[in-house]
Amino acid sequence: MALTERITRMLDELSAAEQKVAHAVLADPRAMVAAPVSDVAAQAGVSNPTVVRFCRSLGFEGWSDFKLKLAASLANGVPFVHQSVSHGDSCRELVDKIVGNSIEALRSFQAGAGLRGIDQAIAALARTVRAGRRIEFYGVGNSGIVAQDAQHKFFRMGCHTAAYADGHLQVIGATLLTPDDCLVVISNSGRSRDLLDAIELARQHGVTTVAITSSGSPLASLAQIHIAADHPESYEEYSPMVSRLLHLVIIDVLATGVALQLGPELPARLHAIKSNLRSKRYRPL
Repeated sequence: MALTERITRMLDELSAAEQKVAHAVLADPRAMVAAPVSDVAAQAGVSNPTVVRFCRSLGFEGWSDFKLKLAASLANGVPFVHQSVSHGDSCRELVDKIVGNSIEALRSFQAGAGLRGIDQAIAALARTVRAGRRIEFYGVGNSGIVAQDAQHKFFRMGCHTAAYADGHLQVIGATLLTPDDCLVVISNSGRSRDLLDAIELARQHGVTTVAITSSGSPLASLAQIHIAADHPESYEEYSPMVSRLLHLVIIDVLATGVALQLGPELPARLHAIKSNLRSKRYRPL
C-alpha cells in the first residue's frame, strides 16, 4: 500500500490539527518531499510541532524520516495495480500474478514502514527476554500460523514464549500475563473479536501490547505499539497470501532486531542448538 493511501485510511485516527497536515500532504505529495517542516506547517495552518506529531502518529521519527519514506513510495510507483487471479488464468499467469503481488506488497512495506513502531516493539521484546519474562503471540486462522512461527523463533532465543490460536486459550493467557510480560497480536483485518477481547484483557493487566495489523483497525487503536501491515489484499474475499508473507517478514525483522540487542551470548546458544539438532538428521551412507 502506498504511503498516501495509508494516510487516507488513518485520517479518522488523527487529531483535527494532524488532519490538516494530512490533507496538505495528500494535496501535493511530490512537493512535500522537498518542503521544510516550516513550509508544511504554514500551508496546513498549524505549528511545526503539529507536523512532527502527525509524522509520529504514522509511526515515523519526524518530518525528515517521513519525507524519505514518502519519496521512496512515490519513486517505487506505488500504489500498484493489484492483479487478482481469475478463472481461465494459465499457470504462467498464476505465477506472475501471485509472485508479483507478493513482491510489490513487500516493496511497499519497505518504502513506507513506520520505523518508530518497529523500534518500540524490538525494545519491548528485548527487554522482556532479558528479564526472563513471558512473550505470547496470538492470531486466529492464518494469523495463528504466523503466531506459531514467531513463537518458534523466540523460543530458540531462550525466551519463555507461547502461541495461541484458540480464543479461549487467548483469554486465559491474557488474564495470566503480568506487567513485565509482552503480548504480540497478529491479524489481517484487525477486527477479530477474540483478539480484541484478549488484547483488552492484557491492557487491563498492564501488559505491553504489540499489534501487527492494518492501519485504522480497532486492533491497531487498542495496542500500545502498532506495526502497520497494510496491503491491497481484501481480507473479505481472498484467502490471505500476501498478508501472510508480510506478517512473516515483520516477525523476521522483530526476531532479528531482538537477537542483535541480546548481545554476543546468543550466537553461541544458537550454535549449540544447531549442533544438537544435527544429531536428529539421517547421515548419508
